[in-house]
Amino acid sequence: MKRNAGIYVAGHRGLVGSAIFRNLQEKEYTNLISRTHEELDLTNQADVDRFFAAERPEYVFLAAAYVGGIMANLTYRADFIYRNLMIQGHVIRAAHANGVKKLLFLGSTCIYPRQAPQPMREDCLLTSPLEYTNEPYAIAKIAGIKLCESYNLQYGTNYIAVMPTNLYGPNDNFDLETSHVLPGMMRKIHLAHCLSRRDWNLLRRDLTVRPVEGIAAEASDKEIENLLRRYGIEAERVSLWGTGTPLREFLWSGDMADASVYIMENVDFADLKPEGKEVRNTHINIGTGVEISIGEAAECIRQVTGFEGELHFDASKPDGTLRKLTDVGKLHALGWRHGIEINEGIGRLYTWYLNHLNK
Repeated sequence: MKRNAGIYVAGHRGLVGSAIFRNLQEKEYTNLISRTHEELDLTNQADVDRFFAAERPEYVFLAAAYVGGIMANLTYRADFIYRNLMIQGHVIRAAHANGVKKLLFLGSTCIYPRQAPQPMREDCLLTSPLEYTNEPYAIAKIAGIKLCESYNLQYGTNYIAVMPTNLYGPNDNFDLETSHVLPGMMRKIHLAHCLSRRDWNLLRRDLTVRPVEGIAAEASDKEIENLLRRYGIEAERVSLWGTGTPLREFLWSGDMADASVYIMENVDFADLKPEGKEVRNTHINIGTGVEISIGEAAECIRQVTGFEGELHFDASKPDGTLRKLTDVGKLHALGWRHGIEINEGIGRLYTWYLNHLNK
């Protein structure tokens, strides 16, 4: 990519999109294009077509998506499949219609079967049933992979799909109902730490930035305590979903951004296309190849925050997939490896979280 090429980052305010946007700025790309959801509704084909026709981007990072944790995936199943199918289909179609040179589609490793062999290789896609809790989202992301492959085969485009493992970092979603596991645990443990120290100033700043059920800083101490108790947050202990035993692989969003830009700069679909008539599994896993249990991650967060209370795991709540480790052999062969380990990343994220309570 030339430094002055028009580059559209879809989802530039999200966890991954914002990291990609920063990475491109740091590498001195000067013609970056972005739109907020209020400015451009990617679920509306006509709006997307008008945007592409007007801006004519040469490269596209498709990081926009409707995402959430186990609770959100279970509750909003129709929204997860519909919105993601619309976003992907509209952007990829418009990219082809307007001559985009290259597109990078960001999916998720939840595309792999619940009982996939570990670590999960790209070629285990569609070999057995998916995890039930996030099946609609996974099916949407699988459709995105097939859209990229199919446009490449039918029209000769250069669209690449990458499947990041569990991501975390600045601009993550810390909502107590819809967050992914790591930011959700971090906020819960942070709020419990505030309660244990009776630090109402910090706790009220938190609720000002991220109100819960409409309750913000002006609520009474008792109202706030009762609210947080409903989410398993108390001064003496925090209740977390599941058993704490499932193993997860976590990737710092800045590393994900760096991998995305590296692939856009150095890898083409032709490099990924297998020999033979059937072209499948051309996507690339993006991860660390290192796993940690949910319980161990929670303990790391507890140490970083300074919370001295109990971490209680509620086994009546779902665990999700018990193990989900990616095989990153293809990624390493292409020349990229991660740089931030989980302990360092959790410390960085908590520092970012505290700093953004002061803004």
